Amino acid sequence: MGLLGWIALTPLLGALLVMLVPKEEESIHRGIGLTVAIGTFLASLLILGDFDRTQAGFQLVVNRPWVASLGINFHLGVDGISLWLVLLTTFMVPLTLFSPQAIGLRNIRVREFIIAMLVLETGMLGAFLALDLFVFYVFWEVMLVPMYFIIGIWGGERRLYASIKFVLYTLVGSLLMLAAILYLYAQVHTLTGTWTFDYATYASLMLPRGPQMLCFGAFALAFMIKVPLFPLHTWLPDAHVEAPTGGSVILAAVLLKFGAYGFLRFAMPMFPLAAWSAGPAIAILAVIGIIFGALMAYVQDDVKKLVAYSSVSHLGFVVLGLLTLTAPGIQGGIYQMLAHGISTGGLFFGVGILYDRRHTRRLDDFGGLWAKMPVFAACFLVIVLASVGLPGLCGFVGEFMVLLGTFTAGKTWQTDGLPPMFWSPMLLAAISATAVILAAMYLLTMYQKLMFGPLDKPENKADHVRDIHGRERWVFGTIIVAALMMGLWPKPILDRTEASVKSFVTAFRERLLDADKNPNAPARFFPALPAAEKTALNTNPVTP
Repeated sequence: MGLLGWIALTPLLGALLVMLVPKEEESIHRGIGLTVAIGTFLASLLILGDFDRTQAGFQLVVNRPWVASLGINFHLGVDGISLWLVLLTTFMVPLTLFSPQAIGLRNIRVREFIIAMLVLETGMLGAFLALDLFVFYVFWEVMLVPMYFIIGIWGGERRLYASIKFVLYTLVGSLLMLAAILYLYAQVHTLTGTWTFDYATYASLMLPRGPQMLCFGAFALAFMIKVPLFPLHTWLPDAHVEAPTGGSVILAAVLLKFGAYGFLRFAMPMFPLAAWSAGPAIAILAVIGIIFGALMAYVQDDVKKLVAYSSVSHLGFVVLGLLTLTAPGIQGGIYQMLAHGISTGGLFFGVGILYDRRHTRRLDDFGGLWAKMPVFAACFLVIVLASVGLPGLCGFVGEFMVLLGTFTAGKTWQTDGLPPMFWSPMLLAAISATAVILAAMYLLTMYQKLMFGPLDKPENKADHVRDIHGRERWVFGTIIVAALMMGLWPKPILDRTEASVKSFVTAFRERLLDADKNPNAPARFFPALPAAEKTALNTNPVTP
């Protein structure tokens, strides 16, 4: 099955093992879940040892027939774009299961919670690694089910509303994406006589402008909902507020990244003409989301909803970076995805601890906690500053590179012979840069209301409002180390993304220029597709 196959499916095997343990053995459930998650993380580190940073293509490829008659293969691979997202996933899941606050106050059905988390991890890993669009869609849908149950069973008072809203939003986008995949499936068969869902084949297919726009719209809607991009973000605050701590951490740290990853992996390379045409509108929505999310975060009294709106703002930076079509902008977008996963995951861990102690999330109910919880206050301050984007911590590098890529985008497009995508990329960058100031305003204001001022509320003086200890210190210590390493030593991450990002930019430019010559040409394969692959497609048809 190969290393990637074992990494993707090990959590699922762990979930099956947890099912075999009697329901009453909660400590065994937790032990198995944590052991499997840690084992998956250690196995994922082996990818780094085998990964060649100089290669732009997919590595450690696994390709096994699954439903041969339909051209469906269990096809996995990793490149510089997906590498660190896989490692982020395998890093955050064991950290979440190790946290005492993972399930939240509704400490029920522990076995089912562990199973849901492990199945969710398999879905996330499989979607990041899939090179067959049918397999990608299966893993994409697998992610939806356990998160629905995590919110709906272990969430807050409005958990059913939030979980149903999450499913409806995501499902609408998913079904449209499935329709586009099936259209591409039929187009490839028409041209080659082959039934296949192979990603490389689809990425080499050049559709006319009209079908490109429709297919891109279907994919883009699914990914815009997942980011989520303004104005499709309304499901996110509800999902975050009602989800247990573990659900909020994984939702923010990993699940939201699939929207941006989907744009970069699928929507943009497969439909370059449509991506270029729709890029200005999406970029404007991203910038609106950056400012809107920051302003909405500033006026929140619920600390969890504040952090949720901060995600809308930070992930707008990611989408803007990808749309610059410059190497610094795209690398910055990828880096910002990783940094957001670390910092916002840490913020939700902190909110979980506060709610565990006080059973409230209203900022006005706190104050003066530095005197009562000094270690927690110090750790939480580091994570807040990382989210603000303080130099030396993880949040700075990605935002700086995105703004740099946006400022220089116009000159880069001109050098590459491309028509301008935005009418003024420098203006978009300038507007987006103001969100850095707004982030400092809402996050530092939140911190001031929580930690400073007089300790004058009797509930905050109670004995159960105690400082972090034991596993809680390990969780925060690990998050802080990761934030510092990413802020002080970004080179290992950037080195391993550089080749894949440059290859993506070059390929996108060539495909765009080819399509722009005759945008209404019949569906065909891009001329750069190797002749050997064309021959293989035409001489080895698979008939369902």
